[in-house]
Amino acid sequence: MIYLDYQATTPLAPEALDAMLPWLRDGFANPHSAHRPARAAKAAVEVARGEVAHLVPAGGRVAFTSGATEALNWAIKGTAGGLVTLATEHAAVLDTVAAERARGRAVTVLPVGSDGLVDLDAARAAIVPGTGLVAAMLVNNEIGVVQPVAELAAMAHAAGAVMLCDAVQGYGRVAIPDTVDLVAVSAHKVHGPKGIGALWMRDGVAPAPLLRGGDQEDGRSGTLSPALCAGFGTAARLMRERAGEDAAHVAALWDVAESILAGWTINGAVEERYRGNINIRRDGLDVNRMMSDLRDVAFSAGSACASGSGRSSHVLRAIGLSDAQARSSVRIGWGRYTTEAALRDGLVRIVAAAGAQGIAA
Repeated sequence: MIYLDYQATTPLAPEALDAMLPWLRDGFANPHSAHRPARAAKAAVEVARGEVAHLVPAGGRVAFTSGATEALNWAIKGTAGGLVTLATEHAAVLDTVAAERARGRAVTVLPVGSDGLVDLDAARAAIVPGTGLVAAMLVNNEIGVVQPVAELAAMAHAAGAVMLCDAVQGYGRVAIPDTVDLVAVSAHKVHGPKGIGALWMRDGVAPAPLLRGGDQEDGRSGTLSPALCAGFGTAARLMRERAGEDAAHVAALWDVAESILAGWTINGAVEERYRGNINIRRDGLDVNRMMSDLRDVAFSAGSACASGSGRSSHVLRAIGLSDAQARSSVRIGWGRYTTEAALRDGLVRIVAAAGAQGIAA
């Protein structure tokens, strides 16, 4: 299997697995108890918390959650005032914002251009006094575009609002602006385990609790898994230690992809983007047929969170693509464990499968 779907999830780092195993096998104590085994488990949780904190702005605190979806829900539902967000946000933000609108909160969903970047003039007009929260994704999960989060944060603060950054795809890869107030991250997008994420909160910013029943995380209730925390912490440490090496590898693979996919149209900005994600299209391409023909190549027709919905990508429609063009697009993602040979082989097969449909490369 050639795995080219890094935006959906990343392979678990062997070091993260090794860090988890002792806590799965022997270190099963509840980290919120008071006896000696529990204190050892608590210590492991705190070490992991420190590692996760290295890749978010300095200061503030990291609260572990079940994943980024919970973190985003907590940040959005736990704040007051009007909501401003982008049309290309993840469903975890857009669906939550829609639910808040149904409860009576004012909501503005900002448009993006054909490059996928937010219209800053529209943002400036929308982020006004009375706005409580501005939410924007650092790196888009479908098209890889890097949004001007720092500029949006400045507008939010000028209006007296809080800035939430969905950094799931950018964490450890693209610098998170120091001026944001809330940051949501997920372990399984950085070679950590599934089932754990975190919400970083700037000092003085404390969303109302989403989950109640113990307050184990000072605003978030629920027993933590030392194993998941240890895996996340190790994955975060590796993202920090290997940042230069990983970035160089990803950039080199981007060059390979661009050369093989010459003639395909790239969806979204080419310059303002993370280079481990390429979303491309060929008009008339039957993506479902291609995926059926290439069962040993893992890539995506859009967000994994929306697969099976029957809808074309809301992100691609937001950048101006027709429904037919959106359905003729594929997302290909690579990273630390992708070899150049595997990427070349996978892309050559994708091009060949398109050719078999009568669509020239």
